[in-house]
Amino acid sequence: MELLKEIANISGKSGLYRILKPTRTGVIVESLDAKKERSVVGANARVSVLKDISVYMDDHQDSSVPLGDILMALKEKFASNIEINTKTASDSELYDILNEVAPNFDRTRVYPSDVKKIINWYNLLVQYLPSVFESNSTVAAE
Repeated sequence: MELLKEIANISGKSGLYRILKPTRTGVIVESLDAKKERSVVGANARVSVLKDISVYMDDHQDSSVPLGDILMALKEKFASNIEINTKTASDSELYDILNEVAPNFDRTRVYPSDVKKIINWYNLLVQYLPSVFESNSTVAAE
């Protein structure tokens, strides 16, 4: 999951982006889809690197699980795309999917919109960057 430090979500833009390199005014990113569009994101944009995102757990007030662990658990459970339409899915359907891989997630602090993002990000990563799910030893060998 080392590649997650290169993948980001940009507030106000849909999808995921690979961070290519910094500039004086921000960073150059490439969309993680078939188009592979490159653009410059300004320093004032809110860029969230996936490696830094966690999911709240019920265990303790400060307890959380890194997003990388959740994504790996989804990969083990579903192997490929999660077949659900996140736009029309009910909150309980979304929570059921996350509950399968993280049964003790905090339902008061993890919103349905968060689960939609996790599912959409997982599907994007499986489709366009499957190497993110390979073990560190496999990636290092390449």
